[in-house]
Amino acid sequence: MVEHRLDPAPDTVTDVFSADLPPVLSLAPGDSVVVRSLDASGHLERQRTPGEPAPTLIEERRGHCLAGPMEVRGAAPGMALAVRLDALRPDAWGWTVAGGRDTPVNRRLGLVGSVPTWLLWELDAERGIGTDQFGHTVRLAPFLGVIGMPPPGPGEHSTVPPRVFGGGNIDCRELVAGSTLFLPVTVNGALLCVGDGHAAQGDGEASGTAIECGMTTRLTLDLVPEPALPTAYAVTPAGRVTFGFSPDLNEATGQALEAMVTWLAALLGLTPAAALALSSAAVQLRVTQVANQTWGVHALLPEGAISPRASRC
Repeated sequence: MVEHRLDPAPDTVTDVFSADLPPVLSLAPGDSVVVRSLDASGHLERQRTPGEPAPTLIEERRGHCLAGPMEVRGAAPGMALAVRLDALRPDAWGWTVAGGRDTPVNRRLGLVGSVPTWLLWELDAERGIGTDQFGHTVRLAPFLGVIGMPPPGPGEHSTVPPRVFGGGNIDCRELVAGSTLFLPVTVNGALLCVGDGHAAQGDGEASGTAIECGMTTRLTLDLVPEPALPTAYAVTPAGRVTFGFSPDLNEATGQALEAMVTWLAALLGLTPAAALALSSAAVQLRVTQVANQTWGVHALLPEGAISPRASRC
C-alpha cells in the first residue's frame, strides 16, 4: 500500500462538490494519504486579533475550502467508501464566531444583524488544550467537519448541507482519530473531499462554528462491496454511530434511529421491534449540529453498552 501527500494549493482545493471536477489525486483501495487542509475559510495566515481579515486561498469562496477531490480507483455506486481516520493534528491557532447571521438560533437570541463576536484560540496539540483570548480553556478533540463525495449527476453542489448518501458537512464530534466512517459511494471513483478542521466542538455546534482550524490528517481509504447499511455510518472509539439529516429535526432523528435499529437487528439477529426495544435501553440520540441548514442527529451505541447473550450450559 502507498502513502500519498496532499497539500493546499490553488489546484488541489475546491469549494463545491461536483462529479465534473477532475481528481487531484488517485489512490488504490487500501492506500493512505496525509492531507494538510486549511480551515473552512481557507485562511493562509493566522489572525493576530479576533476576527481580523486575513488572506484566503479562494478569494470568492462559495463553500468550505476542501482538499480534493480524491479518486479511489474501482469505487462505484453500491459500495461504501471506508474512511479510516488514523491521526489528526490541529494547527497552532483557531477561531470561533457567533452572532450576526440570520439563523434560527440567532433569531431566537436576538443576535441577527449584531456585530459578530469572535474567539481567537491558541491550540496546544501536545497538551490537547485550547485557550481563547480571555483565558478560557477547553480540551481538544480534533476531527474533520467535512468528509464527503458529490451527489450523483452533473453540476456544482453546496458543501454546506450534509447528506446521508455521500456524507459531506457531517460535523460529528465522534469522528476523532481511530474512527472509520462508511459512506455510500455516489459517483464512480468516489471523488472524496475533506476539510473543515475542528479542534473541539460541542454536540450541536451551537453558534454555527466550532474551533475552526487547519488540520493535518492521515486517512486510509478502502472499499466495502457489501456495506452494513445503505446510509452513512461509523465505528468510533465511543461506539457505533448512525446518522440522520433533514431540515426537520424529527425526520433526522427518525433516520438515525431507523439505521441503528436496522444495524442492531442484523448484528444480533433480532426482529426490528426487539432491536428498537434494546435501543431504548442502550442507544443515545444526540443532536449532531443545528448549523448547516439541514439539521443532524446521530444515534450512538456506546462501546460495551450491550453484552453478548450468556451461553446456556
